[in-house]
Amino acid sequence: MDTHQTIEHGVAAHWNYKQGSGKTAGPQYRWLRELLEILEQASGPEEFLEHTKLEMFKDQVFCFTPRGDLINLPQGATPVDFAYAVHSEVGDRCVGAKINGRMMPLRSELRNGDQVEIITSKAQSPSPTWESFVVSGKARSRIRRFIRLREREEYLKLGRAILQRAFQDEGYEFSNKALEGVLRVFAQASPDDLCAGVGAGHVGARAVVEAVFPGTRKKKGDEKVVPLNRARGKHAGHDDDKGSVSIRGLIPGMAVHFAGCCHPLPGDRIVGIVTTGKGITIHTIDCDTLETFTDDPERWLDVSWDLDGSAPTVHVGRVHLTVLNVPGSLGELSTVIAKNEGNISNLKITNRTPQFFDMLIDIEVRDVKHLTAIIAALRANPSINSVERARG
Repeated sequence: MDTHQTIEHGVAAHWNYKQGSGKTAGPQYRWLRELLEILEQASGPEEFLEHTKLEMFKDQVFCFTPRGDLINLPQGATPVDFAYAVHSEVGDRCVGAKINGRMMPLRSELRNGDQVEIITSKAQSPSPTWESFVVSGKARSRIRRFIRLREREEYLKLGRAILQRAFQDEGYEFSNKALEGVLRVFAQASPDDLCAGVGAGHVGARAVVEAVFPGTRKKKGDEKVVPLNRARGKHAGHDDDKGSVSIRGLIPGMAVHFAGCCHPLPGDRIVGIVTTGKGITIHTIDCDTLETFTDDPERWLDVSWDLDGSAPTVHVGRVHLTVLNVPGSLGELSTVIAKNEGNISNLKITNRTPQFFDMLIDIEVRDVKHLTAIIAALRANPSINSVERARG
């Protein structure tokens, strides 16, 4: 008996047995084993500390399995917490619960002495909504792990679609083999990691293409900096000169930077703000950032679009989308933009729920008319709930 307990539950059980109780130390030291499981599931030390605090600093409730096994849980625990306490796989496959013989919602709060029977299904997987009501560290860490894995799958699919388009635009065929040579450049462990990084917006698709094919020429407008080599000091809207952006009262050679807050496009009404040591930053006339310059009228300049063939033909427009959280929706989004001759240069998911993604997407376009056509095509897609141009 002594040896069996030591093997099964470790030194704590051996000590407990030697004290004369003759009973397993499992229930008393169960939390030690669960801390090890939390450590395996947590993404970092901060999350591990959060989950262990949940385990160690709350009052406990004691419930029973149908076989009479005792399960101790934090106060406020639900059947989902109970399921994960029984076994991680039981928690993952939980679809329902009986409390004292009655079917009850999974968010029901358990009380001392409750008998809980967990109903499982092989087709079930953890729901992100569970995180809003579970209280045990083990349950929360397992649910978050599943969410991270599912998000990675979505990022991977989106990133692969973006890269395929970027390679195609340059006349190259996309393959994992092509990515293997540049993994170290982007500090990624595998082609899938690199694709997921592109999908999450951490790595630019254009940067990947240029790293794989160093001779690739950058598209015009990628740098978003245009020398004002033909500024003639004209009023906004004056079209005698079919040159670059015309600005009144400027010294020729001054540089223009297009604001990243509002992403002005040819066709927008625009205004210039003078910044010492930087040149002029171009904003759309309705950009919220302009409010910060209200008390500095001397920094405002009248500007108008007046581009010829030597000026950039590619500009970046930003849109805000809400997309259905269903398989294939992100791929359809990328396809719609590509079919309308747009190119995704950056993407950021700002919010995610079980039903929707909210995201910001930067799209390379020719002008405001081109962006408007892409927005119209996106709105026509059933997988896209809403789409609007993002404003600063």
